[in-house]
Amino acid sequence: MATSHTSNAERSEPLNIRIKPSIRSLIDRAAELVKQNRTDFMLEASEQRAQRVLLDRVVFPVSQEAYAEFVARLDAPAQPNERLKRTMTAKAPWDAA
Repeated sequence: MATSHTSNAERSEPLNIRIKPSIRSLIDRAAELVKQNRTDFMLEASEQRAQRVLLDRVVFPVSQEAYAEFVARLDAPAQPNERLKRTMTAKAPWDAA
């Protein structure tokens, strides 16, 4: 996943944080595994988390009619079909041994 923290278009600014030694060590070990320095690792992880948080709160404006139809479909019982029958009778992969 490409991140924008390495963009040359924006000037970088310092960000100072306090961190427990155990967390710093954890971050350093993980960064080393993916061959990144601490700063790049933390920036990438922070940016990805920020994007997920913001995307989780995206609002999709729809008309009252569209929303009512959506809710009705969610509330309606599933209509039996072959694929649903296979899914409901298949053994879960973690149960197969």
